Amino acid sequence: MFYHDNKLQYPVRVDTPSPVFAKMLQQAIGGVEGEIRVCLQYLFQSFGSRGPTKYRDMLMETGTEELAHIQMLATAVALNLEGSPASVQAAAARENPMVAAVMGGMEPRQFLSAGMAALAADANGVPFNGSHVYASGNIVADMYSNVAAEATGRVLACRLFDMTDDPGMKDMLRYLIARDTMHQQQWLAVIEELGGQQANLPVPNSFDQDQELLEVSYDFFATGIDGIEPPSGRWTSGPSLDGKGEYRVRRAVPFGEEPKLAPPMPSGYAQSQQMMPGAVDATAETTITGRVDESRGL
Repeated sequence: MFYHDNKLQYPVRVDTPSPVFAKMLQQAIGGVEGEIRVCLQYLFQSFGSRGPTKYRDMLMETGTEELAHIQMLATAVALNLEGSPASVQAAAARENPMVAAVMGGMEPRQFLSAGMAALAADANGVPFNGSHVYASGNIVADMYSNVAAEATGRVLACRLFDMTDDPGMKDMLRYLIARDTMHQQQWLAVIEELGGQQANLPVPNSFDQDQELLEVSYDFFATGIDGIEPPSGRWTSGPSLDGKGEYRVRRAVPFGEEPKLAPPMPSGYAQSQQMMPGAVDATAETTITGRVDESRGL
């Protein structure tokens, strides 16, 4: 069961209304880095959480908090629009409000579809569709997804902070940036509590790793042509982060053969030339017996 309070989680004040900034704030609401995304992500992770209930409850608490952030941002959008310069409001009431809205710098649908209010959309007016809501049912996979979500959200909030000189908007964004700081730490703390990288990598750690092709599990494949040196870093030498292998660099070579597909099905209605006898390239039938084992060398 959800409950709500009539007051905002943090004060939202607009001193100098800006329809342009209202449009930019839409990204923080319905963009892939926005609050709708993290809100739904944490809630759906909670809804499907199995195992220790404290993680389910923590996700529910934070997902619910993100609802408050959506409300704050939607209020900021409305305040930036309703208090916009009189010339913009007057223009929006003319015969062609879409043209007037574009000229005023606002997202046209903020007027046309929402009556000078926020949308469940990004800064380009693209509706949020949930395609970036990740809830895998694996606690560590989800925590890493959450860290990335909070990191990109914090980047966006910092960019918005630099885009406005309005003291009220800067104050609101300071708060949201601070919450992103905590949430990044929160998700990483869960991974640490579960044993950190060595206890959890590779994800999922419940899969019998002997079933994977271990000979390439810790190899960095260098795909550059001859003369291009592969990049060197922590990922190219030394013990792996999970402590189960050693990183090494290998030149990428083909382990498989040239793909060979069957002729088209008549019911698929390819061109008749494609279905003629002998149309399949005979060279595709060349085998590379013995080449695979050879190519697996350094």
